[in-house]
Amino acid sequence: MKYKILKQQIFSSHKYSIVPIRYEDRFDIMKWRNQQIYHLRQAKPLTKEDQDAYFDNVVLKLFEQEKPEQILFSYLENDKCIGYGGLVHINWRDKNAEISFVMNTELEKEFFKIHWGIFLQLLEQIAFHELNFHKIFTYAFDLRPHLYEAVESKSYLKEAVLKEHYFFDGKFKNIIIHSKYNPQKITYRKMKEEDRLLMLEWANEKTARENSFSTELITIEDHTSWFHEKYRNKNAHYFICEVNNNAIGIVRFDIQDDFTVVGINLSKEFRSKGLSSIFLKDCLTFYFDYSYKPLRAFIKEENISSIKAFEKVGFKLLQKTVIKNKKSFIYELKTNDL
Repeated sequence: MKYKILKQQIFSSHKYSIVPIRYEDRFDIMKWRNQQIYHLRQAKPLTKEDQDAYFDNVVLKLFEQEKPEQILFSYLENDKCIGYGGLVHINWRDKNAEISFVMNTELEKEFFKIHWGIFLQLLEQIAFHELNFHKIFTYAFDLRPHLYEAVESKSYLKEAVLKEHYFFDGKFKNIIIHSKYNPQKITYRKMKEEDRLLMLEWANEKTARENSFSTELITIEDHTSWFHEKYRNKNAHYFICEVNNNAIGIVRFDIQDDFTVVGINLSKEFRSKGLSSIFLKDCLTFYFDYSYKPLRAFIKEENISSIKAFEKVGFKLLQKTVIKNKKSFIYELKTNDL
């Protein structure tokens, strides 16, 4: 089945993906919901008859609607369903929606944060890039503190607490709302010949030179030679980052024998806005497969903004070192640690 409202139907990150909710997964979903009924807006355990009726009378109609109230997905590891969720209570006028996600109960103890993180990254592609929503949010009974850690690690902000908003187990409990706003329309593409002079401009900007291990201005001849070598090199994967169709930076990956060197450079107007970590995380999630070699970033000690950006994505300090007489750090992200 396909959603009429979506141009793209499948969103993937390495071995994980979300696809339009599959009829074949309905009884696994029912089992997980019944096991986790305590944190759901579900009055009683579901039966197979209930689940069949819901899929036949509600879910199947969503695929053909111009503006469905909800858009639901099966969350897969390879082709096996290990969860489901999507955008629910969609407000098309105000461009916002609530996030819903339930995973296989057996995975919650050890992999709760990991799967919430992957699911959110995939769902944001739909909410912000496909549908251009302004805001998405979680609406959670105050029963699972580990949920807040999971969503806050993905830059969701605690926006509201509805005090004593529902009655549970003989007591009134709070509702906690975490939200994330559309960071702007962000897209990525491979570097092209017409980017050559713009990249030189970014590279020769004052702060960029100060943060580089070679601080001298780059000549157009040296840059052109370097650019064409990277353009032809199958081990160089360079992605131009665009905001509202304007190129504003680059994320680069240079594959070595034992690891991949990663670097980021943005136009000066777009620095200090939290975009570096977003660009890097998106490229690792959707465009560059780093699952077979660790990533390493080489950063000057005084380049605090880059250190924070890489740490936010999950890079860990591997060692302190000296590069070209400058105190420096090597940060590493091991395979599948994102």
